[in-house]
Amino acid sequence: MTSTHGSRAEVRGGFGRLWSAAVVSRLGDALRGAALPLLAVSLTDSPLLVSLVTASGFLPWLLFGLLGGAVADRVDQRRAMWTVDVLRGALVAAFAAAVALGHATIGLLIALAFLLTTLQTLFDNAATALLPAVVPRDGLGRANARLMTGQQIAGAFLGAPLVPVLLAVGAAMPFAVDAATYLLAAALVATLRIPAPAREPRPAGRTLRQEMAQGLRALWRDGTLRALCVSTTLCNVAIGALIATLPLLVTGWLHGGRGGYAATLAAYGVGGVAGGLSAGRLVERFGPVRSILPVGVLQTACLVALGTVRELPVAVVALGLFGFSGMVWNVTQTTLMQQRAPEGMLGRISAAFRTLAVAGAPFGALAGGAAATAWGLNTPMLLASALLALAVLALLPAVDRAGHGTTSHTAL
Repeated sequence: MTSTHGSRAEVRGGFGRLWSAAVVSRLGDALRGAALPLLAVSLTDSPLLVSLVTASGFLPWLLFGLLGGAVADRVDQRRAMWTVDVLRGALVAAFAAAVALGHATIGLLIALAFLLTTLQTLFDNAATALLPAVVPRDGLGRANARLMTGQQIAGAFLGAPLVPVLLAVGAAMPFAVDAATYLLAAALVATLRIPAPAREPRPAGRTLRQEMAQGLRALWRDGTLRALCVSTTLCNVAIGALIATLPLLVTGWLHGGRGGYAATLAAYGVGGVAGGLSAGRLVERFGPVRSILPVGVLQTACLVALGTVRELPVAVVALGLFGFSGMVWNVTQTTLMQQRAPEGMLGRISAAFRTLAVAGAPFGALAGGAAATAWGLNTPMLLASALLALAVLALLPAVDRAGHGTTSHTAL
């Protein structure tokens, strides 16, 4: 077992650069994410075309998510990450130039969103697979918590307030700064001093398709990861309904106006930071599986409160607790994957997990919109709470296995 002193030393070393790269990149993502919808509505008055920009950010995960994981397990993950960030920086820089010259179109926005997310399928799976090479196994919980907390602070509290300042300089500025953050993140990752991963020789004739299928089978055969994946997919359906209809709930059903909506988003961000600061200790004290169940119950209660109590302060508190629980959930599921995945398969298992989980969000958004139209603006929260209750039930087999000590890897 790695000593605590050794864990801290390694976390301070290569992990510091990896953390800095992740936070810098998330800051740029936040700038682009806030500026892109504003640019879209200035280019078209078609709600369908504007929605296609958002949809283009989901579609590549469904098309290429498994492929990204298979490639991440074949290559040097550090090199893959900095190469992808250089490509993304070049793409966004070219887009910023198009905006500055007045050549931006809605079709260009859709293409940019699609290409960036396509590259992200490789980057995110490589990043998940790389972390255990930088941080000892007993430090993964805290490392994931620090990464996600830093990204939350950069996105929610640094990026969003900067957008109006940058837009005052020019419409292209948020995208120019985003391009610079990608290139800085690439430089930080490229300077990581870790050995290239050892790879077992692949059997002759094995294809990427076969390796993608192997990742799906490995995920399914691990009972704990299978239960967590099913649970997370149900959660994402619920969160899709929440995200799609929260503005309607706050401004319509609660009569909170734009100020009330901003307050709920701020509470969610603060809760996420608090969850990130607590998640590492919770995982170390109670274990990943036992940490995730109570936060699922808390999230369910938050959604019930959102859908039944017609008071803005209650909604603000509920969103804060929801953000806290969501961060603990995200840290825990990532740590659990990194701890349980067989050697050389983390990229593929991560890809299979993400692809299945991400698929739930668009369906949840459509279901939430339909429920709000048919039965009232508060009903999507009640629908989401029912889905989260099912997600908690889906976790129970994994908790039972943890209680009986059956935490070893399932043979492939």
